Amino acid sequence: MADSFPSLAELAAEEEQLRFDGFTNDDAWDLGSAIVAVARRDGAPVAVDVSRHGHQLFHAALPWTSPDNDSWIQRKARVVHRFGHSSLFVRQASIERGTTFEEQFGLDPQLYAAHGGAFPVVVRSVGPVGAVVVSGLPQLEDHRMVVAAIRAHLGR
Repeated sequence: MADSFPSLAELAAEEEQLRFDGFTNDDAWDLGSAIVAVARRDGAPVAVDVSRHGHQLFHAALPWTSPDNDSWIQRKARVVHRFGHSSLFVRQASIERGTTFEEQFGLDPQLYAAHGGAFPVVVRSVGPVGAVVVSGLPQLEDHRMVVAAIRAHLGR
């Protein structure tokens, strides 16, 4: 089913495939700009953020977004930085253990949100260095928008 959530195994395979050989400021700009272009084309009301080592390299907020989207970006990114996986992976891992992220970890929900839309920037031979985050659509759509952009960027 197209709108069902991917399994943990599918999300792990996705993360394994979508690794970078390096990640520069220009990569962040290209990736963020590509997401914004798709969002504009589709009329998607999203905010987009790309960071490396805590340094915000790209940020855009399209029409119909609000400061709440920036809060969601920060909360989803914290999940990526803490766990080293996409926010959707972390969510699904809890669900597949028969619990929820909130119950399993007891982290402040004002600081952490295991909702789809944040994806780790992993550089081969280095490890996680940053995150690409989208907020504004249902969580599965946020996740898919980020994954599609990374896949396209790596396929260039």
